[in-house]
Amino acid sequence: MWAKWWPYSLKLGGLLADRSWPGSSLLMEGGQGGSAPSLHGGWSFTVHYAEAVWKALVVALVVAAAVDALMPRRRVIAALSRRGRFGGSVLGGLASVPCMMCTCCTAPIAGTLRRGGAPTSSVLAYWFGNPTLNPAVLAFLAIVAPWQWFATRLVVGVVLVFGATVLIGRAVSTRGDASTVTLGQDEAGEGMRAAPRRFVRSLARLALTLVPEYAVVVFAVGALRGWLFPFDGTATHWGILTVVVAAVLGTLVVIPTAGEIPILLGLAAAGAGAGVLGALLITLPAVSLPSMVMVVRDLSWRVTAAAGGAVAAAGLVAGGVLWVLT
Repeated sequence: MWAKWWPYSLKLGGLLADRSWPGSSLLMEGGQGGSAPSLHGGWSFTVHYAEAVWKALVVALVVAAAVDALMPRRRVIAALSRRGRFGGSVLGGLASVPCMMCTCCTAPIAGTLRRGGAPTSSVLAYWFGNPTLNPAVLAFLAIVAPWQWFATRLVVGVVLVFGATVLIGRAVSTRGDASTVTLGQDEAGEGMRAAPRRFVRSLARLALTLVPEYAVVVFAVGALRGWLFPFDGTATHWGILTVVVAAVLGTLVVIPTAGEIPILLGLAAAGAGAGVLGALLITLPAVSLPSMVMVVRDLSWRVTAAAGGAVAAAGLVAGGVLWVLT
């Protein structure tokens, strides 16, 4: 309520009143069109990005620590494991919808769920679903953007969250998903009196391991954003290569929740094609280099690489869908 629902309800009311997006894109300020790396630019980006996401990051760390320290492992596994071809992905995806986190703030919770024994497909669906099927962002798109953007995001997002995650879960080795999970201390006999200590210990571990590496990678993305996001007026003349570049680079750069909207509006005003807009519509929010760094220890590099590849592929599909609809 504090970090997401209440602020989004206020923003939604403002958008309904004037039907235009306030402010500009953090990603495209001071790092446009192949500009050289800049330490000042990296610091400025990191500071402004932290101002936008700190509440959600605090919530993510607290929730992840609570899942790790307070929820019995068997219940975590049971809640996200169901028989059937799409069972785990459906449960993980549905669980993500009310959380509405960006990909980086989802990462601590996703990693904790996987470490607790939740199936890979469920964890990926939760990780992808938070930013991709965020109901607030979908509502924002419906208000300030063409209907084709909303339709593309919804259709391709559903395929990514509930379909691609199943394929990744089957293609990547998932030995130990449920059978080798280590029971939580509360199940091993320590008792609930030790729960506060477990929670504090888990929260400290998450904060000390994830936040520093998160800050370093966000700083690097900010410093290199002129190279990682080289889309200005000249990029519209690259042809089909622009769509491929957008799909790949869109999986690397990091943005706060709904940060893709001002970027897409700006690119559309500059004449960017539907293919580029569609690709970024999916890839910008779904994953990022910082979020992949945060989950790789728990998901493994193979699963993380497959997740990034699936998002880039979904971006190419979204580019085609938006081109057809437009």
